[in-house]
Amino acid sequence: MSNIYAAKFATPFSVLGIRTEGGNLTGIEYLSRRVATLDPVNALAARVCRQVERYLDDPEILFDLPLACAGTDFQQRVWRVLCTIPSGTTLTYLDVARRLKSAPRPVGGACGANPIPLVIPCHRVVASSGIGGFMNARGGQPIEIKKWLLRHEHA
Repeated sequence: MSNIYAAKFATPFSVLGIRTEGGNLTGIEYLSRRVATLDPVNALAARVCRQVERYLDDPEILFDLPLACAGTDFQQRVWRVLCTIPSGTTLTYLDVARRLKSAPRPVGGACGANPIPLVIPCHRVVASSGIGGFMNARGGQPIEIKKWLLRHEHA
């Protein structure tokens, strides 16, 4: 993935690197809070930033953005389930797997491959025995971001 962002938006937990292409949101990356911000370079990036601001004010907001997610058929199915998890609610990897007649491990892999976290709320999926992983990590800054998001949503 190239390092070209349509915006870099500061939040309390990270600077969000926002990618757009062809009128669609194609990616959000959690960058260091020390990364310089970048004003939106197009109307969609500005819309994404406004909706993130609204989410920071009210975690109940429903994102309404055109998305283009590159992924396998299975990943797409997982991401569609994630989009049905309401703010303030969590499901386990096993819960999602049961909905898809699958297993928890591939669900975790699909969550880790999510190109548009926050909008596709993979942070709302937890392990049966605790918080689980986030962004293919089991500790460090990714888990701190997941904890922040879940606290913000009162989950």
